[in-house]
Amino acid sequence: MWIASYPKSGNTYLRSFLSTYYFSKNGKFNFDLLQNINQFPSLRYSNRKAYTYFDAAKNWILNQTDFFDKKNFFFLKTHNSLEQYFGHKFTTSSETLGAIYIVRDPRNVITSMCNHYSMTYDEALKKMNDQNASLSLTDSEKDYSNLSFLGSWSNHYKSWKNNFEFKTLFIKYEDLQNNTYNEFYKILNFIEELRGNDKNIDEKKLKESINATSFSNLKKKEESEGFKESLHIKANKKTNFFNLGFENDWNKILPKEISDKMNVQFSNELKDLNYE
Repeated sequence: MWIASYPKSGNTYLRSFLSTYYFSKNGKFNFDLLQNINQFPSLRYSNRKAYTYFDAAKNWILNQTDFFDKKNFFFLKTHNSLEQYFGHKFTTSSETLGAIYIVRDPRNVITSMCNHYSMTYDEALKKMNDQNASLSLTDSEKDYSNLSFLGSWSNHYKSWKNNFEFKTLFIKYEDLQNNTYNEFYKILNFIEELRGNDKNIDEKKLKESINATSFSNLKKKEESEGFKESLHIKANKKTNFFNLGFENDWNKILPKEISDKMNVQFSNELKDLNYE
């Protein structure tokens, strides 16, 4: 089961909730629970070296087959697009039970990207429009096995939304704020139906998990305990991973020059997603 999104769109928020609901005994959140929903692609899930981006893409499905027994159920986080890359698919229905995709208003995505990746607005917007964009880091042996192919922001979300190879639940980040209980209930119901479970949702634990992983609580835990994913490797410095959350309002933050560009460049997508 993929928990998929373009970067800085709410993936970790959803992972926090799901890891609390499924892997805690008491509905209490701690950052160690996130280890139950790890990222793919990654070096931990690779048996073969990838010295080029082509090798990395060629190995995606091979690594899924190697590491994930189809008799068992796994959650995996990904920022990968479903577009083919160097002629290779990211996954297929043979490896995948289903996916939950989170989309967020791109004008709020860009402000989060600037904070997390230490980018300027112009740099972040260029990346969001780059049809060949990726996230990749090599280890000491120059292994690209953790390559995530992003493509452009527009192509990324369309690749998951228009996917008919396996069932995909499409969630708007903003709805997790405006209709929290019903959205998370819908997510759990989607997961349980695909797993073939007929047991009822544990509403008590659902509510506890929502409360434990509210953005304010996650932010407080990061401030008091630290969070390893807040380390921005490019700048080699700590940033606030849980920075503004639902208070990230592009109307108040984004320079007009950038918002005007995005309104033009993403006009069709903003209409399609009712973000106008």
